[in-house]
Amino acid sequence: MSKTAANFRHRIGNAQDLQSVVRTMKSMAASSIEQYENSVRSLNDYYRAIELGLGVCLRAVESTHPENGFEDPLELDVTGVIVFGSDQGLVGQFNDRVAELTIETLRKLPGKPSVWAVGERVHTRLAEGGLPIESIFEVPNSVSGITALIGEIQRATEPVFRAPQARILAFHNRPLAGAAYTSSSRQLLPLDNSWRQELCDTTWPGIALPELLADLDDTLQALIGEYLFISLYQACAESLASENASRLAAMERADRNIAEMLETLRLRFNRERQQSIDEELFDLISGFEALSQMESGDDASG
Repeated sequence: MSKTAANFRHRIGNAQDLQSVVRTMKSMAASSIEQYENSVRSLNDYYRAIELGLGVCLRAVESTHPENGFEDPLELDVTGVIVFGSDQGLVGQFNDRVAELTIETLRKLPGKPSVWAVGERVHTRLAEGGLPIESIFEVPNSVSGITALIGEIQRATEPVFRAPQARILAFHNRPLAGAAYTSSSRQLLPLDNSWRQELCDTTWPGIALPELLADLDDTLQALIGEYLFISLYQACAESLASENASRLAAMERADRNIAEMLETLRLRFNRERQQSIDEELFDLISGFEALSQMESGDDASG
């Protein structure tokens, strides 16, 4: 075998090894998407229970303090922003898109924000956009790590969450059908007034009406804390699902490119091998003809 053909065979082997790695990463990404989406769905019932509890408390607030109503505060300072991104690469425009949405949104709002970034790569994009970063959190690598992360975020941002006239925003990518995703934002605090009114208007699902046993303010604060936890958990899980969707799409493109490269390499290898075989046959035929001529000459001289 010629050196060129051997080189092609070596390149084909390397491409096949790379394709095996890419397909393994595709399988892992697809599996991760499912587990993160399942974690979000598993919270639906609990989130519904929190909504019903908030509805009870808000109705009590409305009945005891009707003068408060559900009007939007006149002034809100943008004091807290939480952005979910990634620590790892091979995710395409994942971090760029959520960072661009964050920067564009904050430019339209008054005040100087305090930004907490989840993920080293999105932190870099936000810092390049001129946003002040309070701290960075590591992205969890499994569903079991999300709870610990949200606990860290809540402890770090507690002074901001408890500040009066505070607006808290969360930015993340959420998954769509077909391994796609879109960047989105959500105002966590203050509670959306139309949503609060909707909670107050919700009919209690059971026959026995609920009764508040503890202090109204304490109960309301506890339920808001759970609401914030679930909202941040959902944002993190959706971000992780989107990250793996983006990685899956990148690996699918890489798999297609490697398959095309392998096809090209195999064609070139086969041509080179055929050419080598033709040259060997030509040399063999030439040698046979030369030998035949020599034998004919010997016979004639004899």
